[in-house]
Amino acid sequence: MLLAIDPANEAEGNPSILDWEFAWSEEGAEEIRAHWGDEGEDAARLSLWIDFGYLLVYGAFLLLATAATRDFATARGFRRLAAVGTVAIAAAAAAPVCDAIEDVWLLIALAGEGGDLAPLLGGVFASLKFVALAVAVVYLLVGLVARLRTRAATA
Repeated sequence: MLLAIDPANEAEGNPSILDWEFAWSEEGAEEIRAHWGDEGEDAARLSLWIDFGYLLVYGAFLLLATAATRDFATARGFRRLAAVGTVAIAAAAAAPVCDAIEDVWLLIALAGEGGDLAPLLGGVFASLKFVALAVAVVYLLVGLVARLRTRAATA
């Protein structure tokens, strides 16, 4: 859904919402807004507001999935996987929080406010979000492999 309203779809060569997340400066933000025009800014604003709903959903899923994977590892005696689960659960909780903070700063920058600080903090929190997501997803993939190996061994 968010890809369908990405400002990059408004005109060929337009910066995407991902480009907006990493504008980094007032100058970069102004350049992107100039490319987008009013319609692109409206699409970006809508995308950011809708993202608040998505981050609640993916945040809950990641938190529950990482906790379930840690519990699986604990029950099966996979001590290292269970220990890393504490970090993965924290990352799963941090990702949507960083995403929400990122969205707030990007909305401020989209309004032409916040100077260099708004796009800079938007980029910082976007980076933190992606790192946290990577940690949680890699943990879930390792947990999935452990589950499959356990099933194969008992079959």
